[in-house]
Amino acid sequence: MTDAYIIDAVRTPRGLGKMGKGALSQMHPEHLSASVLSALKDRNDLDTADVDDVIWGVSAALGLQAGDIGRMAALDAGYDVKAGGVTLNRFCGSSITSTNLASAMIMSGMADLMVSGGMDMLSYANAYGMKMREAGLGSAGMGAGNPRLQAKHPQSNQGVCADAIAAMEGITREELEAWGVESQRRADVAIKEGRFDKSTITVKDDEGNVILDHEEYPRPETTAEGLAQLKPAFEMFYNMPSVPGGKTFVELINQVYPDVEIKPIHHVGISSGVVDGASAILLASKDYADKHGLKPRARIVAMAEMGDCPTLMLNGPVPAAKKVLAKAGLTKDDIDVWEINEAFAVVVEKFIRDLDLDRSKVNPNGGSIALGHPIAGTGAILIGTALDELERTGGRYGLITMCAAGGMAPAIIIERV
Repeated sequence: MTDAYIIDAVRTPRGLGKMGKGALSQMHPEHLSASVLSALKDRNDLDTADVDDVIWGVSAALGLQAGDIGRMAALDAGYDVKAGGVTLNRFCGSSITSTNLASAMIMSGMADLMVSGGMDMLSYANAYGMKMREAGLGSAGMGAGNPRLQAKHPQSNQGVCADAIAAMEGITREELEAWGVESQRRADVAIKEGRFDKSTITVKDDEGNVILDHEEYPRPETTAEGLAQLKPAFEMFYNMPSVPGGKTFVELINQVYPDVEIKPIHHVGISSGVVDGASAILLASKDYADKHGLKPRARIVAMAEMGDCPTLMLNGPVPAAKKVLAKAGLTKDDIDVWEINEAFAVVVEKFIRDLDLDRSKVNPNGGSIALGHPIAGTGAILIGTALDELERTGGRYGLITMCAAGGMAPAIIIERV
């Protein structure tokens, strides 16, 4: 088995995920995806005819985001027609999974040069979904529209799941808000010190005009006092039927966990931000890199996927981290940088407590609470962020994982070279 190396990692800034308000919201999803693919090509002087495949993640695969964006974006980016493209969906975990699969292709010897990544435009997906609901054609998603599946594995609203986990773990709103404030503080420091500059590209239109060159979502002025005034965001779903005439979102959780008393806690200040964005990673075998003058930045050490309770949905990262550490033959003390997606503050707080981690090593540059979560684009962003941080600090190993709908969590460990 050969090694797979990360050559480069790029991402767009994250734009507000509101149609007409976010800078990226008027773009075509294929154009947004092509922007990072073009950056990989130009930054590394790639002969794109050598790209064995582009493995791309999209979570909200509907309307303009449906179809095989991996292939279409590669063509839009000017890649040679010999470079194929495929699109997959593991919800939030899509671009960690796309990177894992691309790495596995190289490690098996079946490929030499691969591109992974993903994107989601929540501005478009939410606007499209609203039109579908108004027309009576909306999809419930995540198993909610399948009574047979819901009888076996009830799946609730993710925000309600976050509140349920906080109740089960005895984690308070104040403790979660402390993480929310810290995420904003860390992101503000990272932005001001230029820690994201190496990976972040400027998004432009066909005439070269700047569409977006900075993060639109962060709120560095956030305080604990301000967060304490915010109303819980998911209480509206507590007594809402998951489908017409069906059980409420709380009843779905109590169907499996009858003793948990769920209380509304999570709000916009301790939940991931709704944004648009894309990210991409260039991977190569050592032989290909040496022959074509590409300098490896990191080696893929180990990869894993873990399923967990689909009813609570968000608890996969801890067992996924344990699994990938075991595959790598490492312990938690070997990891210098942990990137755990801040889908909700409770996900990170539980992760830190369960593994007894040094908080300074977890999301040291903030996370999705401060910067936003472009769903299928986030995983590759976190991989690039971990790599940049390892290079900045001289660390060796980074572990990246995140929860995904359906009760899943992909994970990957990288080593700086």
